Amino acid sequence: MAFLDHINACNRHDLSKFLPFVVAGERIGHIRHDMARRLAAFPAVFRRSGGAVELHPALTSPDERSLALDEVCLELQRDWGTPRLRGERYRVGRRLNDPPLMSVDRGVVSLFGLRAYGIHVNGLVRRPDGLHLWIGRRALDKSVAPGKLDNMVAGGQPMELTLHENLRKEAAEEADIPASLAATARPVGAIAYCMEDEWGLKPDLMFCFDLEVPADFVPRNTDGEISDFQLMPVAEVAERVRHGDDFKFNVNLVLIDFLIRHGVLSPDLEADYAELVAGLRRGA
Repeated sequence: MAFLDHINACNRHDLSKFLPFVVAGERIGHIRHDMARRLAAFPAVFRRSGGAVELHPALTSPDERSLALDEVCLELQRDWGTPRLRGERYRVGRRLNDPPLMSVDRGVVSLFGLRAYGIHVNGLVRRPDGLHLWIGRRALDKSVAPGKLDNMVAGGQPMELTLHENLRKEAAEEADIPASLAATARPVGAIAYCMEDEWGLKPDLMFCFDLEVPADFVPRNTDGEISDFQLMPVAEVAERVRHGDDFKFNVNLVLIDFLIRHGVLSPDLEADYAELVAGLRRGA
């Protein structure tokens, strides 16, 4: 296992298995061929056009498109066992802050290969013996990566919130961080990757933040998604990422980025340094 293995694992996909997904003339996703065949049963919502799957142009408003997509997804879930709707809406557009073409339920984002956005917060503590990170362990009932290690705070980006509003919400829910402390989180960049999952494609973009917390602060989960926290020396974090699979798959990328930015990884000593830097934006 090496740092670069984690980046490669988050970028395994074969676009030949997918067709472009077009909405209002914009390619905003990819749909697997078997999914495209299923969607042919909904000609009022989807049509094949020039080697792509297109949301029907008769659906002209974001609300019309969102409702039509939801209705199809409910039928697919009932008849085919696709992921259930989870009641959290994601913005759909070419970029995060573009006017939305529609919204989609979080549960079915990968069915249509839509870019999902999220926030990841590194909770760091400076101690006399060096830099430490607060690391959470995901609850065993999580549908994704149960029991794996995670950032102090992380979450998907719902459409009705700004990134900083979402950060404050997730910080309160996941780690009981006061709003005044969460407001000091510093944006430090973004990480992009593109991987296949069971149902489709995940071209995700994670906005990263560093939040320095006081030495006497101890995070406490309030929403049941994290079972416990541990304060881990950064050197141990680096070794566990480099040699193991303890962390949720995409959290490895956030931590590699942290290690690069804080000088823990050196271009003189890390043979894959340039590939790591480039690989963290491979899915952009």
